[in-house]
Amino acid sequence: MWVRRLVAATMTALLAGCGTATVAPGSAPGFRSAPSAGPAPATAYPVGVHTFTLDPGGARPLPVTVWYPAARGGVAPGRFPVVVFSHGLDSLPALHAPLTSRWAAAGFVVAAPAYPHTRRGAARFTRADVRHQPADGWRLIRHLVRLDTRRGDPLAGHLDVARFAAAGHSAGGFTTAGMLTSGHPPRLRAGIVIAGGGLAGAFAGPTAPVLFVHGDADPVVGVTVGRAAYARTPGPAGFLTVAGGDHGSYLTPGRPGFAQVLAATTDFLRWALYGDRAALRRLPTDATLPTHWSCKEGPPVNAFCIGRAPS
Repeated sequence: MWVRRLVAATMTALLAGCGTATVAPGSAPGFRSAPSAGPAPATAYPVGVHTFTLDPGGARPLPVTVWYPAARGGVAPGRFPVVVFSHGLDSLPALHAPLTSRWAAAGFVVAAPAYPHTRRGAARFTRADVRHQPADGWRLIRHLVRLDTRRGDPLAGHLDVARFAAAGHSAGGFTTAGMLTSGHPPRLRAGIVIAGGGLAGAFAGPTAPVLFVHGDADPVVGVTVGRAAYARTPGPAGFLTVAGGDHGSYLTPGRPGFAQVLAATTDFLRWALYGDRAALRRLPTDATLPTHWSCKEGPPVNAFCIGRAPS
C-alpha cells in the first residue's frame, strides 16, 4: 500500500515529463576519461561487511552497510567501482544482501544506506520522504570520495571514486532515478531501477546507461510504470522483464528469475563500470526464461544492443 501511494504521487510528474568488519560466505569504453579500475575480475572474491553511520548527530543520519571484495586481513588489493544501493519502503539494506553481496563478490564495493524515514523501524515513517532520498544518496557519494583518502579507514585507497553506479528496489528504484537528474556529477556512470520508476527531472544530465528490472505481474508498481520511465531515458537503456514476476520475489535465491536478474545486473555493472565488452554481449543471453530482454540505443554509445535489435 505504501508503494502504491508513492506511485500515485509520482505518476503525474512522471507522465508530465514524457564500523565493524566481518567476512561473509566485466569494450564498451568508459563514458568519461577517468582512469579505469582495471579489468573486470575473472574470479569471485570472498565478501567482507563494514558498517558506519554518516552524520550520526545530524538531521538525517544514515546508517550504511558496505559489502566489499575481501582478502585475508581486510579489503582485497586494488580499487573497485562503487554501487550505492537504495532499499524500498519498510525495508533495510540487510534484506537485499543476497544481491548486494554477490555484486561485491563480482568486484564491486556496494554501499547501502538505511534511509531515516522509510526504513523498517523508522521512528517517524514518512513515505513522502522518498523525494529527499536522492540527496541522501549524493551525500553518501561525497562522503565516500572523502573517505577514500582518509588515513586509517579500512576502505581508504580501495574505492574507484570516478566510477559509481546507483541501484535500488521499489522506492529505492525511484530514489535511483532521482539521482540521475540534470547536472549530476559524471562520476555517477550507470543506474539500475528494480520494480521502480522515474521522478520528475530524472534521466537528465551526463549520459548514464540505465537497466530496468520489472515483473510483468507486479501488483504494487505496475510494469507500465517501469516502461514509462524506460521510454523517458535518452538511452542507452535495457529492460529485463520477469514473466509472471511480482514486486520482488525474483530477488530471493532459488525463486524464479533470481539467477537471470543476478546475471544481467552483474554483467550490466561489469560493462558500465569496468568497460567489459564480453559482459555487454552476454546481456541478451542472460535473459533466459522466465525473463525477456529489450534495449534501446542512445548517445554517446550506440552499440549497446549488441546482438539484439533495439526495442
